[in-house]
Amino acid sequence: MAAASKRERPVYNPAVLRWARERRGIEIEEVAARLHQVESRIQAWENGTDVPTVNQARMLADLYSRSFIEFFLDQPPAVKEPDLVPDFRSHRGAKVPREDLALKDIQYWAEAQRDNALDLYDEVGDTVPQFPEILACTTGADPEEVARLSREAMDFQIEAQLSLKSSELNRFPSILRSRIERLGVLTLKNTALRDLGARGMCIAQFPLPVVVFGNEAPTAQAFTLAHELAHLCLHVSGIISPLSATSSAIEGWCDRFSAAFLMPRSAIVARAGAIPAQPQASISDGTLATLAGTFRVSQHAMLIRLVHLGYVQQSYYWGVKKSQFEEQEANFQSFGRADYYGTRYRNALGDLYTGLVMEAWSNGRITNHNAAQYMGIKNLQHLNDIRDHFG
Repeated sequence: MAAASKRERPVYNPAVLRWARERRGIEIEEVAARLHQVESRIQAWENGTDVPTVNQARMLADLYSRSFIEFFLDQPPAVKEPDLVPDFRSHRGAKVPREDLALKDIQYWAEAQRDNALDLYDEVGDTVPQFPEILACTTGADPEEVARLSREAMDFQIEAQLSLKSSELNRFPSILRSRIERLGVLTLKNTALRDLGARGMCIAQFPLPVVVFGNEAPTAQAFTLAHELAHLCLHVSGIISPLSATSSAIEGWCDRFSAAFLMPRSAIVARAGAIPAQPQASISDGTLATLAGTFRVSQHAMLIRLVHLGYVQQSYYWGVKKSQFEEQEANFQSFGRADYYGTRYRNALGDLYTGLVMEAWSNGRITNHNAAQYMGIKNLQHLNDIRDHFG
């Protein structure tokens, strides 16, 4: 009976199974642990003396970030390897090939969505939006002024941010994301970024540049989105590191832009008082929490802003609070249930991209099957859910 069951299983190419694992840089021991199998079983799958079940093969596909269908190919597929965008994660030291490969896959995925979106613009006959030329600048520009111009271009005044209720805090990244998309920016979400020590990725290709952000606390997501917008103003692609008080010239400028965008100097002075002649040695947790809550940002971002403006000494950040903030951010976990089945697909691809797919589908320019492919959806019910909730 067992032998008959094995013969009924799909015929996978063991060479492709091995290729997919090696390309991802995963050892057999890790695969065995993740699938709760002995190592000899994984080896048997790769030398063709045993065959995984369909569920096991799908688990392998997810682990290797490959398509399940590839396991049936006669030979490993030719995979386009993009040149990785500049990596600003300087704090991580030497690069790890496995991380680089995973980041390349995210970049390749993001570039594919951009190509899809450009095709959809052509399909529906719409003009591809252009990123505002007035925002193009160099690191020699004043980040405070560029941040002001960006808010004007997005029609998003600081009062709209400050008027958000505490209950709306989790919606702030979505609101900011929507405003950034108005500038002709494709915004994508990929939860794998966080595991790779990155907060975001920016692909500065025009028109329709791409911003990818990860699964962080809402306040951190907002800072990352603003930081990525700064990269677009500089027309510089990059992989973005966690928040720090100092970094490279480009990252430093982008952090200052993000801080100025989310916490304009005039608005800070109006609520924290005039900047003192000499920075204070510290700031109370209560005052810091109040200011951060007012601006809907993290206490980490607020303290760095206060340090840069001259309210608080740098030593307080580096010697007292930095390690606390980093521990909190490392332990953040996202909770909550999706509003409907298709939420995760829409969240990953953003409303600009999803809207293009819905428009082309509703106008009969693409089929149900095409729309599902564009969205990466296998169950058409999820596609119908998105259509029913979109608008």
